[in-house]
Amino acid sequence: MNHHSSFRRYFKIRARSRRLVFGLTAIVAVVLGPFSLGSVAAADTVIDTVPVGDFPAGVAVTPDGSRAYVANGGDGTVDVIDTGTNTVVDTVTVGSVPAGVAITPDGSHAYVTNQSDGTVDVIDTGTNMVVDTVPVGDTPIGVAITPDGTHAYVTNLFDGTVDVIDTGTNMAVDTVTVGSAPIGVAITPGGSRAYVTNGGDGTVDVIDTGTNMVVDTVTVGSGPQGVAITPGGSRAYVTNVNDGTVDVIDTGTNMVVDTVTVGNIPVGVAITPGGSRAYVTNFNDDTVAVIDTAGNSVIETVSVGDGAFGVAIPPSGSRAYVTNSNAASVSVIAIERCLGSLCIDFGSLTGSGSGAGGAFS
Repeated sequence: MNHHSSFRRYFKIRARSRRLVFGLTAIVAVVLGPFSLGSVAAADTVIDTVPVGDFPAGVAVTPDGSRAYVANGGDGTVDVIDTGTNTVVDTVTVGSVPAGVAITPDGSHAYVTNQSDGTVDVIDTGTNMVVDTVPVGDTPIGVAITPDGTHAYVTNLFDGTVDVIDTGTNMAVDTVTVGSAPIGVAITPGGSRAYVTNGGDGTVDVIDTGTNMVVDTVTVGSGPQGVAITPGGSRAYVTNVNDGTVDVIDTGTNMVVDTVTVGNIPVGVAITPGGSRAYVTNFNDDTVAVIDTAGNSVIETVSVGDGAFGVAIPPSGSRAYVTNSNAASVSVIAIERCLGSLCIDFGSLTGSGSGAGGAFS
């Protein structure tokens, strides 16, 4: 099977209509006064575009912020971007149709889901070589790693399950039955809960990571996909691809407390380290919507490349890395005002924040 076409099949992305369908089967210059050093990029503007492999989807940034790992679903590779220069410094061959990527808290390994293979590849980030391959369920998509680094949670689209990988042995040690067509997964900062979006039935399942049992199910919009949790753990932001909305879940009550209208086919979501902003990729609009999490309103829309898909924010909170699936590129958005590689934080005046999250992280 052609890897590129199979990736599009599993995500149900049609090039002619540029629609993402989840149904039964799948679901500017700034004056700085005395601080002016020349041409400065305004906050929430694209400051660089990095060419990568075919159909980039998932993206994750290392804990030290030095590298971004991009899963290229169309050619079975993971590109490694040096975030200091915004250039690809390595390319790792992985399994067929890689989709999600997550990095361990110590930065030593990247876990990559391979849809067509039903596997997860483990990359040693020191050597950028695959050091292990873990069999999981049918069509693995999302992956998230617990804060203590001991376990990886993997959503299996066509199984309706989540596999739990012991990162010490790289073996699946548990399988949790969830809703229809699970896609995204995110884990609370304390590590006690995993939130899983079920694209097929418009729900989010909440897994107790101590028992690996579903302890609650939250009804959200149509075709939920991406999920990210605020650094304080009090809110989960969920993208609904068929509604053009983002639902906000109170994790204390597991109830939807707000719904934000964003763009056309929102896919990925990431939250800044301070929790003040959520960045949402709109696939059909080729944009990123910036949500102020205090009022849950869109305060900025940033134009990026064709087919905006995944998004990740490094711990510094100064940039957002967005995969453009139809353009084979990654857009780099300045969250703070930047002069070249120097980013200056003006706090609430620029809407900069901090924290990280992603479509498949």
